[in-house]
Amino acid sequence: MLSGLLTSLRPPSTKGPVTGDGTHYLFKSSLAGGAKQLTLSDAGLTVQATKVALWPLESIAAIRLSYRPASMQAWRFRADIAMQNGQSIAVYSTTWHSISQMARQDNEYRAFITELHRRLAQIGSRARLIAGINPVLYVAGLAVMALIGISLLGLFVRALIMAEFAGALFLAGFGGWFVWQIGGFMRRNRPRGYTFDALPGDVLP
Repeated sequence: MLSGLLTSLRPPSTKGPVTGDGTHYLFKSSLAGGAKQLTLSDAGLTVQATKVALWPLESIAAIRLSYRPASMQAWRFRADIAMQNGQSIAVYSTTWHSISQMARQDNEYRAFITELHRRLAQIGSRARLIAGINPVLYVAGLAVMALIGISLLGLFVRALIMAEFAGALFLAGFGGWFVWQIGGFMRRNRPRGYTFDALPGDVLP
């Protein structure tokens, strides 16, 4: 029994497979930090990293789901789980394997987040469910997008007037790429609420 207890408290290893049954999730959020293992049980949410913490599901105050691309992995999502006592944890849909490899864990992440919401709904949780980024940051992002868009449009028109067609073509291509990349980020991260039975698909892998 003692050996079993010691095994359960041992820091998780990133070498083993990540379970996808929705009750366990293992990930490494940074290259320098250690791995984190999250476990859902009747007792609550267990967070196992450098030490073990058990959070009763009733104490979860809010969950925020968002789309968070990174330089090494564009297809990355994040869940911020906040407790009533002010503690929180950020859960990512990717994990670091090496200095040059950040791997996707789409199915495992989705399964865990879905199961967490199912269990919260089952106990009648009153946690706030939020999709997207902070509204202030979102509005600031829209303003920056508008300024960049106006600048690009002005440069494009000027290039056409001066018959600089190569430059105009470049600006058109850059503008299309900008709208596709930044516009997609803003569309997915539009601030809004959601319910336990209707998780927003655009902020889940």
